[in-house]
Amino acid sequence: MPKKPKVIVLRTAGTNCDEETVFAFQQCGADVDSVHIKQLCAKEISLHDYHILAIPGGFTYGDDIESGRILANELRVHLGGEIRKFIDDGKLIIGICNGFQVLVKAGILPGNGSSLAQSVSLTFNNSNKFEARWSYLKPGGQCVWTEGIDHVVYFPVAHAEGKFVTPDDKILRKLIDRNQIVFSYCEPDGADPDYPDNPNGSYENIAGITDPTGRILGLMPHPERHFLFNQHPSWTRLKKTAKFGDGARIFQNGVDYVKRKFK
Repeated sequence: MPKKPKVIVLRTAGTNCDEETVFAFQQCGADVDSVHIKQLCAKEISLHDYHILAIPGGFTYGDDIESGRILANELRVHLGGEIRKFIDDGKLIIGICNGFQVLVKAGILPGNGSSLAQSVSLTFNNSNKFEARWSYLKPGGQCVWTEGIDHVVYFPVAHAEGKFVTPDDKILRKLIDRNQIVFSYCEPDGADPDYPDNPNGSYENIAGITDPTGRILGLMPHPERHFLFNQHPSWTRLKKTAKFGDGARIFQNGVDYVKRKFK
């Protein structure tokens, strides 16, 4: 067992939040490698040498075809077996923004047993435009990554295809019943939002979900962009109570889980 939890931050053409994600995990005490998808596909690096797989935000492959689709196909076709074993071994995965789109389109979320088949999607915002704004999020569900987060948090969003949709009410109801909805867009006081507080029109105001195990998290807002207190857009007017912002708890939870689980 290594001295520190090992995190692989996956990147490819168009990824642009990898350095912020690396920084967040490093600040939480992890040993982090930024790895190109080609290195995994060529077997130059093994996924199983790591405890956490992080797929950061960006616009992989220019969002050609649709957001996250090409990278999702690479994971499913070339690394499907390795990813399934990674999950079965009790390890953690987080996908942020484009990373969430990748997890959904690769069939990794919301979790379909041993199958990597897509069952939900993230599609064009109701506003028909790119949304870049700060959003309030209400926590819920049961997830390793969000343990101890019991208050409304504030993260930025930056996406054109962030609307969470399901093909029917049955799948949506299953997510609700299984406590897989871990973040919902809301008003500052936690009330149900209208646009722009729900920036994309997601069903049930869904901003982030987990799998049935609670070990895989996908969310559209960016916790790595509110990792430090002074990343808050109004930080100069707020009383500083800590070095870290709302997003830090997510990364720390992941690192702490690995320390407990893989002693």
